[in-house]
Amino acid sequence: MAETTKNNEIYIVISQTGTLLSRILKGITHKAYNHASITPYSDLHIMYSFGRKNPYNPFWAGFVTESAEWGTFKRFSKAEVIVISIGIQEQTYANICSTLKTMLEDPKSYKYNYWGLWLAAFRIAVTGKNRYYCSEFVREILKLHSVNGSDKLQKIVHPMHFLSMPNVTTIYKGKLKDFNREPIEV
Repeated sequence: MAETTKNNEIYIVISQTGTLLSRILKGITHKAYNHASITPYSDLHIMYSFGRKNPYNPFWAGFVTESAEWGTFKRFSKAEVIVISIGIQEQTYANICSTLKTMLEDPKSYKYNYWGLWLAAFRIAVTGKNRYYCSEFVREILKLHSVNGSDKLQKIVHPMHFLSMPNVTTIYKGKLKDFNREPIEV
C-alpha cells in the first residue's frame, strides 16, 4: 500500500506598504500591490522576502525576515495585504522550509537585485547569482520546489501575478495588522 502524504500550505503575502518606493512602483506598474513575501506559517508571524533591512532606509536591502510586529510593516502599520495559500505536499513543504533555513543561516550571501527591479519595469530581465527582488525571490522558491503553476510564471514577475496561479486560495484581504494571527490547527 502506497504511503499517502499530508498536504500542507505555504502563504504568499502581497502587500502595499505605502513607502515612497511602493508608491513609485504603483505608479509604474499600475498595480495596487507591489511587494511579495512567502511564509510556511499560517499566522504570518515571520515572512521571508527581499526588501529593506532597515525600515528607515530603502537603499539598504537584501534577504529579510518580516513581521507586522517589527521592521517595515510595523513602521508602515497601515499596509494593505492580500494573503493567498497554496496547498503543497508534505515533502515540498519540508524542502521549502529547509531552503529558507539555509538562507537564514547565511543571509550575507544574498543580495538585492536593484537593477533587476528597475529594469523589470521595462520588461528587461536582469538576474544574478543569489540576487533577487521580492517577487523574483518568491517565484524562485516556488519554481525551485516545483510548486504547481510556478512553471507558468514569467521570468519578470510582479506580486499580482501570483494571484493567477492555479490552486491558490485568497484567505485574507485587508490591513496586515488586522490579520487574525491565531495559528490554524492542522
